[in-house]
Amino acid sequence: EILRRLDRHEAQLVKLREDMNRLREDMNRLREDMNRGFKRYDEELVRLREDMNKLREDMNKGFRRYDEELARLREDMNEGFQLLRRHIDALGARWGLLAEESFRAGMVGVVERYFGGRVERWTHYDEEGFVFGFPSLVEVDMVISDEEHILVEIKSSVSRADVYEFWKVGQLYERIRGVKPRLAIVSPFVREEAKKLAKELGIDVYTSL
Repeated sequence: EILRRLDRHEAQLVKLREDMNRLREDMNRLREDMNRGFKRYDEELVRLREDMNKLREDMNKGFRRYDEELARLREDMNEGFQLLRRHIDALGARWGLLAEESFRAGMVGVVERYFGGRVERWTHYDEEGFVFGFPSLVEVDMVISDEEHILVEIKSSVSRADVYEFWKVGQLYERIRGVKPRLAIVSPFVREEAKKLAKELGIDVYTSL
């Protein structure tokens, strides 16, 4: 009886050992399968990272090409604007002279009626360069009314530099003629800084007559 029991226990132990071995084998296969799965995952992750890096490189190359093309376009536009500006400046210089003379011619009659005298052109060659700093011909419109000498600057627009230049002309006139003239600027557009300087120098400014 004891031997039968021992044999039965032995058989159970053998079966248990076999079950343990099978379980171990199953665990090993599962581990191998998991390792292969992780390996595939790692490989896929590496490929994905490589693809992302390649995409980043392609995008960077694309952005560089875009930046270069944009820079070339900006240069072309700047060159075009500079060329257009030169043409406009050249045209403006030619048209400005004509427009200035046309404006002056149109305003002469108005000035004569306003100041009550005939507009004449006073010219003097400034040998010592008193007005401009170098010898030059000085010209200015003049009205003599009731023995008052009025120098009139008729311009379509007046800047601060124009005001100072006109004031120097008035000083030159006083030195040459011995008469202190009244100074008047007639213009539809006088810059604010020009108005301020004219007031400081005692020059009358008329933006409408």
